[in-house]
Amino acid sequence: MNVLDAIRNRRSIRAFRPDPVPRETIDQILQIAQRSPSGTNTQPWHVYVCAGAVKQAITDDVLALVRAGGGGRYEDYDYYPTTWKDEHRDRRREVGWSLYSLVGVPKGDREGSARQSARNFRFFDAPVGLFVTTDAYLGRGSWADAGMYLQTIMLAAKGFGLDTCAQAAWIPYQKPVFEHLGIPADQCLVSGMSLGFANPDAIENTLVSARESLGNVAHYRGFR
Repeated sequence: MNVLDAIRNRRSIRAFRPDPVPRETIDQILQIAQRSPSGTNTQPWHVYVCAGAVKQAITDDVLALVRAGGGGRYEDYDYYPTTWKDEHRDRRREVGWSLYSLVGVPKGDREGSARQSARNFRFFDAPVGLFVTTDAYLGRGSWADAGMYLQTIMLAAKGFGLDTCAQAAWIPYQKPVFEHLGIPADQCLVSGMSLGFANPDAIENTLVSARESLGNVAHYRGFR
């Protein structure tokens, strides 16, 4: 698959087959991702990869935290704003409603919404979980670099016939992640990610999120 096809075809997959992903394949993906760009070549990312019993332990402890209402808030980690502008809020709602509609969760069904949200913490049944961090003292530029690293992983995975889902859902429930993976306290979680083979029969994998028209985001200057 060439890079243009990988970009066009990449989607957030929310239902995976249980087939294992060979360690050698993950190594190849991450080796390719090391070529991600970063300001002054700082390479400000770390990646923690889990499978098997470790991944299951993270799932169990995070779901227990969810049930106990013990998670934090995105704002606690300076991750998302407390108030969204209309355009960003509306995009979030649109993709959320589209997903829930596909899986049969009507608006207002809090129990159904919670059940679907909890699928994040099962890695959507993917066999591999990844967590990308950066050093806590670094600033916004390094977070942008870590974002490019995440994108490179996702595109490289497509080249190996794999799919992914980047997951901010872990941010409010990251304490068990840090504990089970031995992540030092001087690092910040940027995103989790599920990695595996997409389940082609899952209705949620038919979702293609809308994109804003180019005319609303591209601002040209100095062109005739």
